[in-house]
Amino acid sequence: MSRKQHHFKGAEVSCCVKYVLFGFNIIFWLLGAAFLGIGLWAWAEKGVLSNISSITDLGGFDPVWLFIVVGGVMFVLGFAGCIGALRENTLLLKFFSVFLGLIFFLELTAGILAFVFKDWIKDQLNFFINNNVKAYRDDIDLQNLIDFAQEYWSCCGAHGPNDWNLNIYFNCTELNPSRERCGVPFSCCIKDPAEDVLNTQCGYDVRLEGELSQQKYINTKGCVGQFEKWLQDNLIVVAGIFVGIALLQIFGICLAQNLVSDIKAVKANCPWTCMSARHYVELQPHETLQQGEPGGGVPGVSPSSWPSVKLTDTWAAVSDWTFVALFSQNCRTRKVP
Repeated sequence: MSRKQHHFKGAEVSCCVKYVLFGFNIIFWLLGAAFLGIGLWAWAEKGVLSNISSITDLGGFDPVWLFIVVGGVMFVLGFAGCIGALRENTLLLKFFSVFLGLIFFLELTAGILAFVFKDWIKDQLNFFINNNVKAYRDDIDLQNLIDFAQEYWSCCGAHGPNDWNLNIYFNCTELNPSRERCGVPFSCCIKDPAEDVLNTQCGYDVRLEGELSQQKYINTKGCVGQFEKWLQDNLIVVAGIFVGIALLQIFGICLAQNLVSDIKAVKANCPWTCMSARHYVELQPHETLQQGEPGGGVPGVSPSSWPSVKLTDTWAAVSDWTFVALFSQNCRTRKVP
């Protein structure tokens, strides 16, 4: 009994594209889960999860929102791309590419608007900083963020130290009982290289002195101007980061669309079986396969029907042979009269 093994060479899903997209997304999925976990842990430590209404109580910006939003988006995108690629699910892959394309479009729009409306963006940044100066002592994460920004850019307040009059602990009104009255946070102070221990009281009463005297102890430049200067000095680096992020997004969209096209091509070329079936067996007329033999125990195909099963009409001209597909689970045959 002679039996020949053949391989059907038609459209197929590229394993390279599939597993590159899978690896690309599983990294983002894990990073998203990590960011989301950090954000939820931070909220749990602050008691926000036990009192959801406290989310709106903070007058300023809660940095934890960055971890929650960015982590959530990365987690959803990573899940859709990872599972979509692994299971060759076109619905998840389309969702991934459309969602990623929408984010890319929003980033591009924001960049263009920021370039066109520079003055408006500057005013909004000024408003944002002053609004958070008011809430400096209300949230420890916000306090740490402001201290980091003032130390990194060697600045104090949005436009200068007097912006701290907006905070109830640092304003210079006579009715202010705070020890920090007419002072600034320690992050405004000029660091003394000789000091090994951080002096957190270095900004006390400093604004009671004249402007020239203040310059000896604290940074008097505003953070808006310092940020703008830093942006100009590091324009190439910042632009490179944004271009890199954009290229990664475009790369992900192209991979997903390529994989969707491959899956559709396989389905179009193989209407008689599921896309994972790739082989067939050539049999003598009326020859049957037994359970355990190649092609034996094919779901939904009884031994008596095997001789009448053909792949497609393309093979109808070969009247002396009958072709039987080696099906994977849940595949079905199509009988040809």
